[in-house]
Amino acid sequence: MLFSSPTFLVYFLPVVLAVALLLRHRVGLQNLFLLFASLFFYAWGEFDHTVVLLASMFANYGFGLGVHTSRSPASRRGWLVLAVVFNLALLGGFKYANFLVDNLNVVLAASGMEPIEIDPVHLPIGISFFTFQAMTYVIDVYRGDAPVEHNPLRVGLYIALFPQLIAGPIVRYRAVAIQIRERLASVEDLAVGVRRFVVGLGKKVLIADSLAPTADAIFALSSGELAPATAWLGVICFGIQVYFDFSGYSDMAIGLGRMFGFHFPENFNAPYTSRSLQEFWRRWHMSLSFWFRDYVYVPLVAGRHSAARGVYALFVVFFLCGLWHGANWNFVMWGVVHGAFVALERTPFGTFIHGKGRPLARIYTLFVIFVAFVFFRASDLPHALDYLAVMFGRVGEASAAYPATLYLDAAVVFWLAAGIAFSGDWMSGFRVNLRGAAGALRFAAFRYVALAWVFFASAVSLVAGTNTPFVYFRF
Repeated sequence: MLFSSPTFLVYFLPVVLAVALLLRHRVGLQNLFLLFASLFFYAWGEFDHTVVLLASMFANYGFGLGVHTSRSPASRRGWLVLAVVFNLALLGGFKYANFLVDNLNVVLAASGMEPIEIDPVHLPIGISFFTFQAMTYVIDVYRGDAPVEHNPLRVGLYIALFPQLIAGPIVRYRAVAIQIRERLASVEDLAVGVRRFVVGLGKKVLIADSLAPTADAIFALSSGELAPATAWLGVICFGIQVYFDFSGYSDMAIGLGRMFGFHFPENFNAPYTSRSLQEFWRRWHMSLSFWFRDYVYVPLVAGRHSAARGVYALFVVFFLCGLWHGANWNFVMWGVVHGAFVALERTPFGTFIHGKGRPLARIYTLFVIFVAFVFFRASDLPHALDYLAVMFGRVGEASAAYPATLYLDAAVVFWLAAGIAFSGDWMSGFRVNLRGAAGALRFAAFRYVALAWVFFASAVSLVAGTNTPFVYFRF
């Protein structure tokens, strides 16, 4: 069930919100209701794989208890290892089985051996997110960073809560443990949540979905049909699309959580204003970046502070980050490119770039980000390499028939400009200046009129059936 679907907006959300508000003074009953609502939400589109989510919930509840009740360090470590192996096996079995077999078959074919044949394995939606979140609970209990939970319904709600179940943000249990036990959503929480949800809906439906057809059409061209300007337009459209698609989902998730009294962490902070790749990863998909930092990078460098160890840990992190995004070598290349430039920025090159001033640093960062996005969006490695060759000067023999102007109608230009404008962080300063000039009341009126327009325009687009699935749903 999409947040941006009429079914969710007209039926599911109003009913769930109304019942939750009626139960706002009885947190236990509200938790039980939200858990069943979340399972219904997941089963709506993934009924056959709801058992996978249930298995994750109950298994990790048991692993947490095992870690907590163990008396010896060896036993505690054993429970932790079992939890990690279970979760990675669950994720690997569904997400990487076909990928591993396909690559193994290449080796077998080169050796003259018969290939292995398995049926395509369907990827349960959101498994990458709820598996990482479930692992976080057990690891934090082991480390003493989060309290163990003796009530399985609370662990289940933490893993399955529908606002962040499908595409994050990945929430640490310690960040919401108290909220799960005792919370009371206020009128302000509801108002803030609604506003944040509408902003996210507008990002997704108006900007991301308006640019998706252009990006799809250009990336569907063969290398012989591409011209450099067209190729650059395609990757720029995709870069704006994927940012507003995913940050829009995160805004909606954070807003929905706030409506029910949960305070989820931010997931994006104007990443396209970054002046380095290191800064970009502190601003882009922050919950995932911090997850890899805390649970992979830090353990790899613990007690070993050499530069070589740091570079090794970086490449492991970005290799895994790329692979987390999809069972495809394209995603691995995307991660490796980012890792290589993050490592490069730890050398005098990083000092050189920063020494040249903010504009050059931002241009360099955006250049690397958007070039790397070719690997993220292309169908396979040959497609990505051909596309990059065109971006850097190779002209296809039939490219004259597909100039960039062919894809730049008024709507694309408008939403592309809007995407570029709203991907910055200038809105905070605008808000302060407007309040100083017109007063808080006028600002509030302006804000609500703008939100009403965004919601109305989004609703019109949804009724017209022009919305697309979230990009990160396939991860």
